[in-house]
Amino acid sequence: MLDIVIEARKAAISESVVVKRILPFRLRRMVGPFIFMDHAGPLGSVPANPSSMDVLPHPHIGLSTVSYLFDGQVTHRDSTGVQQIIKPGEVNWMTAGSGIAHSERFEDPAALAGGLEMIQTWVALPEKDEESTPTFRNYTKSELPVFTDNGVWMRLIAGDAFGLSNEVETLSPLFYLHVVLEAGASFRIPDGYSERAIYVVKGSVETGGHFYQPGKMLVFNKNAEPAIKARENTTLMLLGGEPLGERFIWWNFVSSRKERIEQAKEDWKQGRIQLPPADDHEFIPLPEDYSRPAGAPPRPEPLS
Repeated sequence: MLDIVIEARKAAISESVVVKRILPFRLRRMVGPFIFMDHAGPLGSVPANPSSMDVLPHPHIGLSTVSYLFDGQVTHRDSTGVQQIIKPGEVNWMTAGSGIAHSERFEDPAALAGGLEMIQTWVALPEKDEESTPTFRNYTKSELPVFTDNGVWMRLIAGDAFGLSNEVETLSPLFYLHVVLEAGASFRIPDGYSERAIYVVKGSVETGGHFYQPGKMLVFNKNAEPAIKARENTTLMLLGGEPLGERFIWWNFVSSRKERIEQAKEDWKQGRIQLPPADDHEFIPLPEDYSRPAGAPPRPEPLS
């Protein structure tokens, strides 16, 4: 029934923000088109200097970033000129395509009074869309359908599942849901997709006679029809879809072609990927080498 259980690892994405990194994993690089997943928080207290949490301008190619907040607020700026305050329960979908740079800054300490918690995923693009024009779109909560029944609450973030759909533009078959279960409630994952997974954000679940705590991603076999039962009040992220084929990932770049990643590295070094017009006074330089010999310092972490 279970293909693999992935346990989140720690990764630093800024001076004072350490995240739980779920994807990619050495034994499971992707789930459907999802190639990256970070869980930041919950952060109960904000540093005295909130700017230490900022993720400075950095580049992407060949993917869409999907930012989803539970608590807090972050300001997104990108090289298309978009400036968007990201709030809880909204979907913020940035398609990098041929190349984009963006920053994520925490500029309103009052908005972080209740803490910070967010999930960011990267969705790899079909080959025909890898060089598409960069775009950003914010979808408000009113644009995202919610379903409730028998201790189950769920919001469709993107794709199609359980008969729900929305206007979030996707480029390949997928589903992505935020699910909240009351203690004792049972739930099943969507069928009709080749690859499916759940990530336990908080609480705990039982399936197949085993119990799973926060920080675990459960990836299920294609034909599995598992029953998921909440042992306590529980929050889950459900995601999956159809595989796109092999993808290479290096730092913040994703592509079906290794040589395209080499080009992106050189483009960033030479300043050919534009910085956000309203946030161009600093940026993260290209890591010199992502490989390392045994005993060397840690490799540079991908950024969100």
